Amino acid sequence: MSAVPKEKSELRLLWKLALPLALAQAGQALMGLVDTGVLGRLSATAQAGAGLGNSLTFTCSFFGMGVMMALDPLVSQAIGAGDVTRARTHYWQGVWLALITSAVVMVPVALIPFALEPFGVRAEVAEGARVYMWWRLPGVTAVLLFVTARSYLTGVGKVAITFWSMVVANVANLLLDLALVFGFGPIPAMGVAGAAIATVLCTWLQLGVLLLGFGPRPAGTQRRFDRVEVLRALRLGAPIGFHFIAESGVFSLTGLFSGRLGATAAAAHQVALNWASITFCVASGIGAAAATRVGWSIGRDDTRGARRAGLTAFGSAAVFMALASLVFLAFPQTMAGLMSDDAGVVETVIALFVVVAVFQISDGVQAVGAGALRGTGDTTFTFWANVVGHWFIGLPVAYLLGVRGPFGVVGLWWGLSAGLTVVAIALVLRFNRTTRGRIARLS
Repeated sequence: MSAVPKEKSELRLLWKLALPLALAQAGQALMGLVDTGVLGRLSATAQAGAGLGNSLTFTCSFFGMGVMMALDPLVSQAIGAGDVTRARTHYWQGVWLALITSAVVMVPVALIPFALEPFGVRAEVAEGARVYMWWRLPGVTAVLLFVTARSYLTGVGKVAITFWSMVVANVANLLLDLALVFGFGPIPAMGVAGAAIATVLCTWLQLGVLLLGFGPRPAGTQRRFDRVEVLRALRLGAPIGFHFIAESGVFSLTGLFSGRLGATAAAAHQVALNWASITFCVASGIGAAAATRVGWSIGRDDTRGARRAGLTAFGSAAVFMALASLVFLAFPQTMAGLMSDDAGVVETVIALFVVVAVFQISDGVQAVGAGALRGTGDTTFTFWANVVGHWFIGLPVAYLLGVRGPFGVVGLWWGLSAGLTVVAIALVLRFNRTTRGRIARLS
């Protein structure tokens, strides 16, 4: 009889964390959606170029963001054990790791644009992507520092400030996009470069707002660089980073394939990807909450509570993503029309939304699975699941249907759907097996 109240309580506590995080994650995606929508009013070519540049920049940045998510289990398990000083020390070692990692991430962001045309991307699309990526370079460090601060604040249960930082950043991004892309008063029209500059400025702004949520530093916190602690976090975070590369890399490679199919296909791919990113970010927010709830339970040596938290998160994501599927099927014309005035782009996006609707549940479940396993400290399995699911199954299907086959960009997305489904199944099975026995705390 006591299980039902515990499940209801877990659902309430999960969503107390998940809702602000989900809205904040969706707000992050909304910044890219606004960039794409504003540039869609400029031209399909500008929209395709900036969309590709944004996708490639985040593919590189995702590795660093994943590395910084090592703080999720480290901080949450320390808090679960009642060690607030240890939790803040983890944060400061994360700051050092973020600075080092951002220097590494900037290298491919700067160099990839040289490979776009040799890969087969049309010259006008490649030029837009090149301009966008080079202007985004100053924002890489801000992104990683933001993820570091967000992971810490989530681990200690302070999530409202994450939401408000996104609200401020999105309002600023819309105004700056309009001013810098089309020009305003003495500000010249900068097109694609303007959209990139707006994003960089707003990334630093949201970091500044987030830092306002930090309270006084606990006595005994170690802020100076500690090689042992940084390497420990790197060993935990590197598989998360490679998992993100494996997942986002497939989406970016699909974007390159769509670029070979022409500006209309490339623009439609970016519009559909931006809309799908909104729902994925909500699921990712649920996954982040699951990582924290699972980590707190493990810190208290409560594996049963960790299992309950993870399963509740899986169910929540499945229900939300099922509702999202209905939205994609019910309002495709309206949603596509918000992002482009080009009839060809809109028609292609509507066809893509059918595929997006099909893989919503898989996408949500795999996002939560990654978070729940991260909370246990198991980061390596998720990486391998993504390699097998996306690169050995999803990508070949995408290539055969979309590049070699007759289905074009829609075929590419059916490949993405196949990969996501394989990963989702693997992560659910892994979490179910992992939480059947006691899970040791990381620190």
